[in-house]
Amino acid sequence: MAVADVRALAEQLGRASRAYGVPGAALLTGCLEIVQQLSRLFRETLHREMAEESIFQNLLAILMKTSSEIEMACKDSCESVNLDMDLLLIAECFRCLRNACVHCAKNQHIIRNLQLIDVSVHLIQLLHGLENEQELLLTAFCCSLQFLGNLAAGNGDSQNSIWKCAFPDLFLTCLNHHDAKIIAYCCMVLFTCLNSEKVRELLEQKNLNVALAVLKVYRKQLESEWSFLIVTDHLLKCPELVKAMYAKLSNQERITLLDLIMAEVSEKNEVTSEELAGLLKQADFLASCFQEKCQTVLRLTSAAKNEDEEALVTIRLLDVLCEMTSNNRQLEHLQTCPGLLETAVDILQLTHLAGKQATNVFTATHSVTGEGEISHPAVGFKSHLIRLIGNLCYKNKENQDKVYLLDGIPLILDNCSIDDNNPFVNQWAVYAIRNLTEQNERNQTLIARMEQQGLADNSILENMGLEIEKRDEKLLLKSKKKPSSGTTK
Repeated sequence: MAVADVRALAEQLGRASRAYGVPGAALLTGCLEIVQQLSRLFRETLHREMAEESIFQNLLAILMKTSSEIEMACKDSCESVNLDMDLLLIAECFRCLRNACVHCAKNQHIIRNLQLIDVSVHLIQLLHGLENEQELLLTAFCCSLQFLGNLAAGNGDSQNSIWKCAFPDLFLTCLNHHDAKIIAYCCMVLFTCLNSEKVRELLEQKNLNVALAVLKVYRKQLESEWSFLIVTDHLLKCPELVKAMYAKLSNQERITLLDLIMAEVSEKNEVTSEELAGLLKQADFLASCFQEKCQTVLRLTSAAKNEDEEALVTIRLLDVLCEMTSNNRQLEHLQTCPGLLETAVDILQLTHLAGKQATNVFTATHSVTGEGEISHPAVGFKSHLIRLIGNLCYKNKENQDKVYLLDGIPLILDNCSIDDNNPFVNQWAVYAIRNLTEQNERNQTLIARMEQQGLADNSILENMGLEIEKRDEKLLLKSKKKPSSGTTK
């Protein structure tokens, strides 16, 4: 179709928009057909760029008239009004606008200046108010959100205008909708509009529900890419918001949030100094949560409480802290976190004691046959505690000495046996002892004395490549000499 036909259709649309509202299905049908033709034309870049302001003025006029029709239908609830043609026309107008905005800043600018955003947001709220579940309504609803998404794409001014009109009410309306597509398109618009300044607006009490609604969407629709991106690219970047959300979440929702934090921390991407500062604040908060609630895990000694949700949150907090202390910059910060190391040693002592006093998930077990996989939320908890203690003592003399004073070294050595309830506990214990003894003579001497007295398993030292040597009435822990080899690597 020639470019000149865009102008011809624009003229026809102008006449049709002026006639719209006059009784007669033929006029509505004619108007719909013209808009459909324009929608098809605007799929091509050349036709989008040729669009004149009059086209968008006429589309605005049509949408305003359909808004009036719907408002009248909502007020006159006594009569059943057929809105099928109106809904078809609304959907097609939004399709046309949606297509016109694709990679076209000129059209985005014109549409924004015509106040089409205000009219569109108002119309979307009207569509939501209709007690009608038919496909035509949902299609119009979806097309309207697709239009806002394309209008916002790559255009900061449009993003700000949509935010001003739609936040928080429209986003809350759509995020809580029953239709998955509407929720997904809403998340697309929200993600496109968000930036660091707007994220901070979510901290206000009346706006926090938007952030909470996004997390609920992610929990219900785990394949929802947009909700995932909102959380990971925006919400998690604001530690104050994470703290505010955490306080409002159920235990199950907290586990979901911690899973997302875990996924982000595990990626170990390069971060800016500002992002690092946010991560360190977040680490402080999660460490304080762990310290406050860590003893809830002792409830899991009862078989009846193996699904205690608060205890499950504690387990996930420990997982995240282990991962965070695997990153050098976060490790250095958490090594100085008040009370974290002491708490880890204390809860290791309590769980170890609980496992010895009665048979439960904290009791060391070992199946000779290796048959039967143990399924319990606390499996691996003691392993991870030892891992955290080992991380916090890495090249840190002050923390090495703290563990000595807390009698943590004998405790760790007492957890070196193979334990089906704590996979890899032996390896994590070896790792922790190595970090505790590195350039620390007092800790080395303690282990040497324990080994001589039969209080420490010599196989642990062998696994670390260490051995006991007596020199001048002193017991020393030193590296074993490797046997000479005829080849080099």
